[in-house]
Amino acid sequence: MTEVYFGGPDQPTGYLRNVLEAHIAAVPAGGSIDWATYYFRDLKLAEALIQARKRGVMVTVSLAGKPRTAYANDAVIAMLSGPEGLGDGLRIISFPGLPAPPGRAWAPQLHEKIYCFSHPEPIAFIGSFNPSGNRMEEQCDVIQEIGDQDKGYNTLIGLVDPVLVTQLIKHVRNLHKKPPGLLYRFSGDANEAIQSADTTIHFLPRIRSHPVMLFLSKISNNAHVRIFASHIRSEAAVNFMIRLANRGVKLEIFAEATYRRVTAKMEQRLLAAGIQFKRSRNAEELPMHLKLVLVKDCGQVWSIFGSFNWTNPSLWLNHEIAAVSNDPALYQVFSERCDWIEKRDFTMPVQIGLVTA
Repeated sequence: MTEVYFGGPDQPTGYLRNVLEAHIAAVPAGGSIDWATYYFRDLKLAEALIQARKRGVMVTVSLAGKPRTAYANDAVIAMLSGPEGLGDGLRIISFPGLPAPPGRAWAPQLHEKIYCFSHPEPIAFIGSFNPSGNRMEEQCDVIQEIGDQDKGYNTLIGLVDPVLVTQLIKHVRNLHKKPPGLLYRFSGDANEAIQSADTTIHFLPRIRSHPVMLFLSKISNNAHVRIFASHIRSEAAVNFMIRLANRGVKLEIFAEATYRRVTAKMEQRLLAAGIQFKRSRNAEELPMHLKLVLVKDCGQVWSIFGSFNWTNPSLWLNHEIAAVSNDPALYQVFSERCDWIEKRDFTMPVQIGLVTA
């Protein structure tokens, strides 16, 4: 049975990081913990990983060295790389950039969020949550930039199928052992999915079509698709959504409040195409960081989740994870949560094409 945890205003602050901390504490000597993540600022979680290593747990952490807010991870990196840290269990990953026009930067990022634990039963968490809060010494400028993920809308999906867990651990350890280079997208590993009875997991970047867009391109014209998106900035992604709507797919989009993450231009284009677009209006200004797609088609349901965004770096450059599941129980859990969020925090724009910054 898949374990699903949701962060948000109905949960205590730090609920999802507490889930991770409890799983760290549950791994005994001889067990293993393998993480790959983008933002990591939580010094208490970093200390918990160090204590796990000291009691005999094999701990590997692969962490983005220079995320979008480049210095965000520095304090945790200093702790984990220090004399009492993880030693060779820490791997800082910074991929070389691609040639870019003046004033632009095309650098791939390790944007996956994967947290694997060997005990008490093997489990691998994926989803949208970064342990990016730091209650021990808060940096307001960082939180203002990336949002308070300890309070905002996020999810951790705990996969327990042995095939998926084994392959996710293998993937994280391969990242840790030898971070892939620029040619990785052309390799078999980058384009090979892992699959259980009801869930398929894809890794990015890849040379083939984006797995989420490829899946959605095959649904019928009578399908109903709900997209909960923290980032929509890609012309290619919006063009694709408009094509879906033009052929009859009922498309609903629920977007993050900030115009940096979901631009006014993209909002106007989607509204002009007749797509039902709603932007978060929550009073607390909590980040809506979910990356979910829910699909109903011909009596079947699918849930799509992971770390991917609807941006050009996410589509073409970043190391991401995308899972597609036809488990109806998982769909029901996601659907009920999304209904609650929609009712609480989303409103329709007052007038099509009218967007205020």
